[in-house]
Amino acid sequence: MPAYNEVDFVLKSIASVQQQFGDLCDDYEIILVDDGSNDGTGKLVQSLKPSKVKVVSYGENKGKGFAFRTGFNKVTGEYTFLVDSDLEIFPRELRAYFEALQSSDVVIGSKRHPQSIVRTPTMRRFLSIGYNILERLLVGVRVTDTQVGLKGWKSSVLYKVVPLMSVKRYAFDLELLAIASLLGANVKELPVNIELRVSLRPKQLLLMLIDTLGIAYRLRLRRWYQKNLVDFSETYRPIIP
Repeated sequence: MPAYNEVDFVLKSIASVQQQFGDLCDDYEIILVDDGSNDGTGKLVQSLKPSKVKVVSYGENKGKGFAFRTGFNKVTGEYTFLVDSDLEIFPRELRAYFEALQSSDVVIGSKRHPQSIVRTPTMRRFLSIGYNILERLLVGVRVTDTQVGLKGWKSSVLYKVVPLMSVKRYAFDLELLAIASLLGANVKELPVNIELRVSLRPKQLLLMLIDTLGIAYRLRLRRWYQKNLVDFSETYRPIIP
């Protein structure tokens, strides 16, 4: 669960995830990655010490992709879920995502799934559709939505994917799925209940475009992912403290 300045929402997000996973099994852990927050997000969670929650913190904001990689280095379970901490997504259907992983390698939420409930400004909806078209043209990932912050993975797949990640911020979801597609991973899309309250700033859009072009360059021109995939998949294991 990456978190940057989410002091108003993080405890509710943790409680929601705890309730749902608690109904599924006893053997789970929430890894909250405090991505350089300056509002006391990590300190708040650390001070309350909720059960089954591990807090990982560092001082400088480095981006959601970096936070994801940092958190995954602490993973020991068979399955890994990425859940946003800002309550824009209402993760009320984690059971469905967990069950889907019994027959799929990757499960992702999609705003364009016919059963999804989406509340978002018109401009952001338009930009999301445009970005999906762009990433399909440049990278070739054949899913309807890469950017929703609710995803589930078999950890054995992520052990092969994470070492090849370069994107630290905005397009890391696309990079994850692009590498997974090279592995032949089976990806299933599920509905999501989401409310996007904040519009993207021009700088964020520009940085996302730069990240996306970088992925396309490494994939299409340099074929960097393809050249390094085998070596990394043979040697990588999570770093357990």
